[in-house]
Amino acid sequence: MSVQQSEEYIDLSIDRNLKGIIPLLALLTAFPALSTDMILPAIPSLAENWNQPISVVNLILICFFITYGFFLLFYGPISDRYGRRRPLLLGLGVYILASFLCSLATTAHMLIFFRILQAAGAAASSSLSMAMTKDIFSGHERERVLAHIAIIMAIAPMMAPVLGGWILLELSWPWIFFGQGLLGVIGLIGVLRFPETLPHISNVPLSRIMHAYGRLMLKPAYVVMVFVMSATLFPMYSFIAGSSDIYINGFGMSEQKYSYFFAFNALALMTGSYFCLRLTRSINSKHLMTAGFAGILLGGIILIINRHQEPWGFALPMFLITFSIGLSRPPSNNLVLEQVDRDVGSASSLLIFTYFTMGAVGMWLISLDWADKINTLGLITLGCGSLILISWLVLQKKGYLSAP
Repeated sequence: MSVQQSEEYIDLSIDRNLKGIIPLLALLTAFPALSTDMILPAIPSLAENWNQPISVVNLILICFFITYGFFLLFYGPISDRYGRRRPLLLGLGVYILASFLCSLATTAHMLIFFRILQAAGAAASSSLSMAMTKDIFSGHERERVLAHIAIIMAIAPMMAPVLGGWILLELSWPWIFFGQGLLGVIGLIGVLRFPETLPHISNVPLSRIMHAYGRLMLKPAYVVMVFVMSATLFPMYSFIAGSSDIYINGFGMSEQKYSYFFAFNALALMTGSYFCLRLTRSINSKHLMTAGFAGILLGGIILIINRHQEPWGFALPMFLITFSIGLSRPPSNNLVLEQVDRDVGSASSLLIFTYFTMGAVGMWLISLDWADKINTLGLITLGCGSLILISWLVLQKKGYLSAP
């Protein structure tokens, strides 16, 4: 690393409240939500206009998540070798180009292809923003910063479908992707304004940077935590993929009204993160995680026993589930990162890769032709909630984890 880079990093370390750094990290982390949730209100109409089943049109979500997760595995180690800034600039450039190409698609297959390219660029954002958080902050301070970021980024899934619904009402679906491209430009300008955050750039040869994943696999505490915490997002991404079909086709809602119900669910994520931020001052974060995992399980039980004859009978249990995810996710992410002291970019990438792989599987599963998607979502949540809570209690009892 050059002398100039070192001086810039030192300045950044001194001023940890550098103006704009937390909103930038939140924007970068929110790119997956912005890229998926804005198009959700258009999925039923795209299926009708292109004469394709919902399961095919949902590939614009599923393929995005699979590609996003795959490319995460490359950006992490590369950022440990060359720094965070250059891979971020490259990824955002690809994202912007692909977003504008998506707006020009004329068939479902064209849109799916351009979405794959969009995901390849977007993958640089959330993993590297989490790695940047570890570069700059530490311990409980990082946990609080992650909670702040979670509150800010929760605005994205809350507002994205509403914005998408407004765009569909006034314009047409290609403008949704044009808007995503403009958001990418804002992110690119933000990254250009800030210096490199990695204190020591590795001199490991490029041919060996992927070996970091082998070292991470030898850390049992990290591996177990990654899989346990990733399972918390399985129900949420199943909801994301199935929500438009449930609300629009199932409950007969308009695209605009659906977007408000989706925003209500996203509000739960923000509220949970806000409570996490406030409660960590007086309650041990591990107790908050236990409460969050229990809430996911309880929400799954309510979904199964409810009759779902009206939208609020579905929306309120989903609020509890998503609130519980928001409550548990910031300390969960922090606890996962505490299990490693090197290869942070790779550790962050592998964590988020597992998140989105789980999410893609959940999206595929709920997209199948179920007779009752709400009951299926309840069974998914019940199964995941039981697995997560039991695993978490066993991990605590055995003292298996490094404390933050």
